[in-house]
Amino acid sequence: MSSPVSENKIILIKRKTRLEELVVRYNTIQQAQFYIERLGADFSDYLSEDFTYRKAVEAAVTELSAVGRLQLLDRQHVPNFIFGERDTVVVLGQDGLVANTLKYLREQPLIGVNPDPQRWDGVLLPFTVKDLRQLVPEVLRSQRQVREVTLARAELNDGQSLYGVNDLFIGRRTHVSARYQLELNGTLEQQSSSGIIVSTGMGSTGWLKSVLAGAAGIVSQAAQWQTAEQVTVTAGLEAHASVHGGRPQENGAALKLAWDHPELYFTVREPFPSRTTSAGLVFGRINSRMPLRITSQMPEDGVIFSDGVESDYLEFNSGVEATISLAEKRGRLVV
Repeated sequence: MSSPVSENKIILIKRKTRLEELVVRYNTIQQAQFYIERLGADFSDYLSEDFTYRKAVEAAVTELSAVGRLQLLDRQHVPNFIFGERDTVVVLGQDGLVANTLKYLREQPLIGVNPDPQRWDGVLLPFTVKDLRQLVPEVLRSQRQVREVTLARAELNDGQSLYGVNDLFIGRRTHVSARYQLELNGTLEQQSSSGIIVSTGMGSTGWLKSVLAGAAGIVSQAAQWQTAEQVTVTAGLEAHASVHGGRPQENGAALKLAWDHPELYFTVREPFPSRTTSAGLVFGRINSRMPLRITSQMPEDGVIFSDGVESDYLEFNSGVEATISLAEKRGRLVV
């Protein structure tokens, strides 16, 4: 029996499959099948996905156990898990699981593994289970290239903080109107909107891209209107949707940023101008010299969450101030 390559610990992160989540909800596979098929859906796809993922977990455990000390960790325990400084982390994807693991690490290398290449594209999953036995020893010996990822950080004035790999959302839990004060580079503005999105370089092709695409589409369609009143509306849309002097459709493409880009971008969703609120400070950059400060004016249901995980959030209610900035740490993805 060969000795392990390293005494450093390897953490394998896995998730529940859709089938497992259905069983949690309906107690048995049979009841889950009855529910899905009653709706006219194909239950065999759930079974196939679950089977393939379980086989991938088993194979990954076998491969990694041959390399070093292995600990299997379920996704739900990641936020409270204490990773060792010299741990190597392997994530058995999808992409969302990679992002939602990376933000809890302190620069430990992360290996993204695609458990089912026929099903998932996996932008952050360049490897398969078969690669692990050769790949992990190379990572342990620092022989593999690692790409650094800029993270966003939200820090509250009570000391709590939350990191984002792709983006942060600041607003109301139910996505109804949120009230707050926004401050950037000495400019203050009272706003009412459906929330603020802060995007990293990695997240620039995600939620931020969709918001800019929507703004560009509105401006493009509104520009075809002919009446004087409609031209006025168009001018307002162009002013608020502009991105450093250009339309979102022009600059949105330029916002396909490098993963280690040294700035964050924020955009305000559906800002509502009124007698007491404005809609001027709706897009901008955040960097090491210029953080974004937001003071909540929401009596309840104010939240900050990251990377689409609404269950892992900071409460953001009246009087709480959040400072949004570049994180002091960076993610490290093995490529």
